[in-house]
Amino acid sequence: MPELPEVETVRRGLEPVLVGARLAAVRQNRPDLRFPFPDRFAERLDGATVLRIDRRAKYLLAALSTGETWVTHLGMTGRFTLAGTTPGAFVHAVPVTGKHEHMSLDAVAGAVVTRVGYTDARRFGFMGLVPAGGIETHAWFAGLGPEPLGNGFSGAHLAEAFSGRAQNIKVSLLDQRHVAGLGNIYVCEALFRARISPLLPAGKVSRPRLERLAAVVRDVLTEAIAAGGSTLKDFANAEGGQGYFQHRFDVYGREGLPCLADGCTGTVTRIVQGGRSTFFCPVCQKG
Repeated sequence: MPELPEVETVRRGLEPVLVGARLAAVRQNRPDLRFPFPDRFAERLDGATVLRIDRRAKYLLAALSTGETWVTHLGMTGRFTLAGTTPGAFVHAVPVTGKHEHMSLDAVAGAVVTRVGYTDARRFGFMGLVPAGGIETHAWFAGLGPEPLGNGFSGAHLAEAFSGRAQNIKVSLLDQRHVAGLGNIYVCEALFRARISPLLPAGKVSRPRLERLAAVVRDVLTEAIAAGGSTLKDFANAEGGQGYFQHRFDVYGREGLPCLADGCTGTVTRIVQGGRSTFFCPVCQKG
């Protein structure tokens, strides 16, 4: 599943095309994705102007002039594709037709019309239309923790959230009630950089180490966003390009390979926690 950096990369790819554009010729090609499309979905989008595109956790939120917010979750294989009339607007031009394109529209900005398609081979993604003032109380968002790149995320927040918790730090970080949008790949990378064992009970991690961890989480996500996210299986950004942060992974997917930490003689190990693969170095991530 695309993680926060991948979703942010898609948001940034869509922003110059959609923000300020009027949506036209909206086409819905099936009644549902993971969940049914909202009632009169195409009709409610058609004619609306996109005011801005935000991200909350792994959701894309397009604020519309109609007073609604168009919400998209990409699931595992959901992707937006763009084909425009402005040469060079996007480096990688990709077709947006095919049996897996489930909705499409034209983004009209003056004389420029860009066709936007949404494809999803496995249909684990979904879309909704939520009143603008009701996002934080909606079932998809209520209870989400702070954004890891926002002001509400810090070592102090982690210390409070993890106080007394016997659950391991790895699974605790994946709990969206504690941190919104943080996923498996980047938790592995952050714990490695912070030299914290994924087996350590969350409540046993000291405040100074949690401060360090919060800073490292920000660094890892920022680097991944700058690199365009991680190319895993079906992920591609809105421009049809792919991310390059996977070439920088220190532990993720490196089972059996030497640890990359300076002076460490350990070997990267893979275990399963909470049904997800955890990659770490048991030598330099001892506690």
